[in-house]
Amino acid sequence: MAWLLIAGVGLAALNLRTAITSVGPLLDEVTGGLHMSGTLAGVLTTLPVLCFAVFGALTPTLIRRFGEHHVLVAALAALAAGLGARAFSADPWLFLLLSVIALSGGAVGNVLLPTLVKQHFPARVGAMTTLYTTTLALGTTIAAAATVPVQQAAGSWRVALGSYAVFAVIAIVPWLLVLRHEPPRADPAEALSLGRVLRTRMGWQSVLYFGTQSTVAYILFGWFAQMLRDQGMDATNAGLMLSYLTALAVPISLLLPGLMARVRDHRGFVAFFYAAYVVGLVGMWFSPLQGIWIWTTFLGLGMGAFTLALTFFAVRTRTAPATAALSAASQSLGYLMGGLGPFLFGTLHHLTGGWHAPLALVFVIMTVNFCMGLLLGRPRYLEDQLTPAPEASRPVR
Repeated sequence: MAWLLIAGVGLAALNLRTAITSVGPLLDEVTGGLHMSGTLAGVLTTLPVLCFAVFGALTPTLIRRFGEHHVLVAALAALAAGLGARAFSADPWLFLLLSVIALSGGAVGNVLLPTLVKQHFPARVGAMTTLYTTTLALGTTIAAAATVPVQQAAGSWRVALGSYAVFAVIAIVPWLLVLRHEPPRADPAEALSLGRVLRTRMGWQSVLYFGTQSTVAYILFGWFAQMLRDQGMDATNAGLMLSYLTALAVPISLLLPGLMARVRDHRGFVAFFYAAYVVGLVGMWFSPLQGIWIWTTFLGLGMGAFTLALTFFAVRTRTAPATAALSAASQSLGYLMGGLGPFLFGTLHHLTGGWHAPLALVFVIMTVNFCMGLLLGRPRYLEDQLTPAPEASRPVR
């Protein structure tokens, strides 16, 4: 069972971002092949954050009704079905619908994996969080890097996008075997509603910390290469720098959760990532191309705040239900915040004609992130701030 669970966590995490990062490199081919309008193309690129917000918020309810393991099997099945079926779609609206199905599986998995780690490996939270954050980063990078070569080898963008359904099917296998030995389902009365989490200071600190780091991450994913091209860098090298920026998440994911598990106060990690962002932003402000490898390295290190935010769900809670609720609240609202980031950044660039004002926006967002992280990084637990459930306050007759 232990090895099945370890394999299941790693394989599931590997698939959570393939529905997103596989589309970007072939966006022109997809929109052209489906005769998709510019408006629908914009909807396609906005779908991930919307689905992560909506389906992430629904996950605790699904857990209470069906149990963690059944919900994850269904999520991976939805991911596989959506990825496979949309590759054969000839209608743009059907492609969007099937993308929603695939993204819903990723959204549910986002919330479930920290919960399952807390439930099955309470004494190995650091090691297991390292496993799923690292494989999550690997899956994100592989889908971004391998999609174009597969498309060129197969001669079809449909084959390239649909091939990721195979990995989702493989990820289902260990969880189907786990279902045969599933532990007794937790009492639904022990589950926490999102409302109770959001009535705590820690709940909102986690939402704002996750949301601000997501906002900056989406800004860099969407605009970093364009900033470099505007400074005179060619498209190939700009794409290389963006790949390097995202690849730095892998070593951070390998090291950070284990380090966090060894200490109770995590404010030092928060300060480290903020300092890295500041160095990278200052470099991009004054000398974007000279020393670009240095600035990109520091920005990539700063983006390790994502791994820190994910690890907070487990280390700031005592029980799996609390982990699920904190994860769902933070990711559902946080991804909505993240979706606004590229729009605001691009609007500032359009209004000012330069990059200084947008970079100043990033600095402000990261300063808010730093302040929230200092509060969230203190050694406390969510359960200590929860108000009693309404049922608990009623007198027993």
